[in-house]
This record gives sequence, structure tokens and C-alpha cells, in this order.
Amino acid sequence: MRFERLLSAILVCAPFFAHAQVQGPEAPGRLVREVVYNELHDHQLHGYWRYWIEKQAQQQTKTIEQIETVDGPVTLLVSADGRPLSAADQLEEEDRLNHLLHSPSEQARHRQDYADDEKRIGRILALLPDAFLFEEAGVEDGCYHFRFRPNPDYPPHSIEARIFHAMTGDLWIDARYKRLARLDGHLEENVDFGYGILGRLYKGGWFRLQRTQVSTTDWKTERLEIHMNGRALFLKTISRETSEVRGGFAPVPPRLTLEQGMKLLVPSQTTAMIRPASFPSVH
Repeated sequence: MRFERLLSAILVCAPFFAHAQVQGPEAPGRLVREVVYNELHDHQLHGYWRYWIEKQAQQQTKTIEQIETVDGPVTLLVSADGRPLSAADQLEEEDRLNHLLHSPSEQARHRQDYADDEKRIGRILALLPDAFLFEEAGVEDGCYHFRFRPNPDYPPHSIEARIFHAMTGDLWIDARYKRLARLDGHLEENVDFGYGILGRLYKGGWFRLQRTQVSTTDWKTERLEIHMNGRALFLKTISRETSEVRGGFAPVPPRLTLEQGMKLLVPSQTTAMIRPASFPSVH
């Protein structure tokens, strides 16, 4: 996720929050609404960053260099399962980038995919204040910790909303900047589509999103876990098992074009030093 402030960060002092707590159960909801406002507005205008991503999916680990541009991120595969790319794999990566650079239709698809991802993130964040009920769970490492559960009065109107609304979990908000620091969700019941005829997402699935402050204005996703299983029409099994760790965040010039971003992409000298730690167990 990419964000930059429209408004300067709002400082929150502990005495004020303590006073707000005694005003009733609406206080957590108001704070969550402020956080979502900050995130959605920062989502529209953001800084541009370069970083590495180590992704584990389908029993394979890949390390990728990524640079954000105005037309979406450009990536370069650096290693697979801890081994540098072969000459053939490097050539394949070069061909992929050249095709993107010289194909207007591929660039249009790339921009559309990027725009769709941005909109999807915005829709999910916008659900938080209304789709869930929040209760306070203390203060941890400078963050307000809330537990959430589905709001029974909220009517989900999309597949995304139905899946998200079926979750319970925990939310951590940076107390100083009113920013989302971490979000955990657990699917507590099966989610059926077409009364189970079209498909079902099985209970027990979970996700975790963890973010970090990379500058005085920007926050970035540093860890992402998605573990979902189910079945689709005609008993086709569906599975989403993804673990990502991101780091080495470094700013790049604003509003880079795809071509400019590609020119900056070279295998990082730091990727061999990546030692990502797995997430704590989720119960």
C-alpha cells in the first residue's frame, strides 16, 4: 500500500484518549473513522519508494526488487529459493520489462491492474468503521489495540464485503499519528456464495497486515499474510497462501514513469542479507 499525507499528522495525547474512553462505546468507532480518513486520503497522494519483497507462495520463495511509478510498480526478480537467477532467467526478466516498455496495450493493462488494486484497498478500508463493532484492548508499544467483530446491522453488498464482514480480529492504531499499524482478521464461519452451490470459503482462514513508518509522512506495508481456502463451482478447490516480507525502503524521485523506474532497477546488493522472521503464531 502507498500513502502520503494530505493533512499534517495529528498528535494524540494519552490524557485526551483516556477522557474519550469514558464517553461510551462510540469512542473507538470515532477513532477508527479518523484513521480510515487519514489512510484513504494518503492513499490518493503518496510518496514513491523502492524496496525488496520476499514472497513465499506455492512452496517457492522469490525475492523481488520493486520501484513505484506513476503508472504502477515495476518489479525485477532477483532470486528464487535463495539462489540468484540463471542467465536464462535474467534474460526472461529483461524481455518481460522490454515488452512492458514497448507495448501500449500491456502498459494499459498494467495501469488498470494498479488502479483496480488501489480501489480494492480503498473499499476494504472504508468498510472498517461501519461493518464492525470495536472494543478497547489496551495500549501496546505506542498503539491503541482494539478487538473487532461483525456489526450485525451492517448489510454487506459485495463479495469482498461479505468475506471481510465475516471476520473477527484485532486492530492496532498508532496513537501518535492515527495510522493503521496492524490488522489481523480470522474467518469465524464459512462464507457461502449462491447458498453454497457456487462456492464456499472455509472458516479458519486468516490474514495479517503489518505496517511501518518509513518517513515523517509515509507508512508502508512490511508484512502480509493471507491464508484462505475454499471451493468454487463444480468442486474446484481454491486456495490463497501467501506470505510477504518487505524492507529496505528507500525514497525515489516523485512521479517516475515506467521507463524511468526500469532504469533504476538493478539487482540489490542487500538481498543476500535478507533474514525475514515469520509472523508470531495466530490462534
